[in-house]
Amino acid sequence: MRVLFIGGTGLISSACSKAVLAGGDELWLLNRGRHADPPAGAKLLQGDAHDDRELARLVDGKDWDVVVDWVAYVPADVARDLGAFHGNTGQYIFISSASAYQKPPAHWLVTESTPLSNPHWQYSRDKIACERLLEEADDFPWTVVRPSLTYGPSQIPVCVGSWGKPYTLVERIRRGAPILVPGDGTAIWTITHNTDFASGLLGLMGRSEALGEAFHITSGEALTWDQIYTLLADACGARANILHVPTDALIAANPAEEGNLCGDKVHCTVFDNSKLRRLVPGFRAQVPFAKGIRETVTWLDAHPDHQGIDEEANSGWDRLAAIYEDALRRAGALSSH
Repeated sequence: MRVLFIGGTGLISSACSKAVLAGGDELWLLNRGRHADPPAGAKLLQGDAHDDRELARLVDGKDWDVVVDWVAYVPADVARDLGAFHGNTGQYIFISSASAYQKPPAHWLVTESTPLSNPHWQYSRDKIACERLLEEADDFPWTVVRPSLTYGPSQIPVCVGSWGKPYTLVERIRRGAPILVPGDGTAIWTITHNTDFASGLLGLMGRSEALGEAFHITSGEALTWDQIYTLLADACGARANILHVPTDALIAANPAEEGNLCGDKVHCTVFDNSKLRRLVPGFRAQVPFAKGIRETVTWLDAHPDHQGIDEEANSGWDRLAAIYEDALRRAGALSSH
């Protein structure tokens, strides 16, 4: 197959790029070439995919069996793709988000027929609007894919952490600082390794049965947040000093976290991958979190350039931790009277 990735060098897409090339397919990457070197064997179209004229110029006279847009976030991005790729691809895959599913959920088990609604996160509402635009498109071969919390060697997947500087949490765990976990830590969540996501995506690529359909691609492993942080601490060779903090307190301290928390990670969420497996019978997530997070911490330890510390986040967590540690002491004092 001839495959075009718009983007292709991010956390999830880089694993998919490697998998496409390893399978012997022809891979093209359309991006600005600013963030990472393209994998060996990929063909590069360098330019701004968010510029209508430039995108049209870059793809003019070319065609692909599959086009995957990793960097479409708002309806204008999808509308641009509808114009640029109408008639020159057999399948257009839009990377949406599992955060688009109903929040708060009506049921703990999520299927592709779970309603799409998220009052807490604009990012998710934009993804929903993108999906609606595709559904309304005439004679366009689309497939929607919804990843959930997906990680790889350079990223630590948690609900309260620093996405931009993930090593912050490694350093914090190792020095015994309080690790903030929403609620009582028993909410169940699903975390997926980027290579497992790649396996599912490749199984959908080029499949006519996937056209006009939506799929999520996730691990089948379900862990509580306390278990996730404990496994992370084990990978760091330390013990997790977990401090449970109410979700509304975390949001009061940092209102920007409403989407990430109430719009996604504080809800018990397990994904049913039956629809994907019916079309891709061989799909099984192969990387348990305990193994994947050890590899991530090992990779981060070996790359000093990825060991930046988010001091602002650290300070905020310390202030909030002090409040709740004091509250726990006060509550303990009450019980002694």
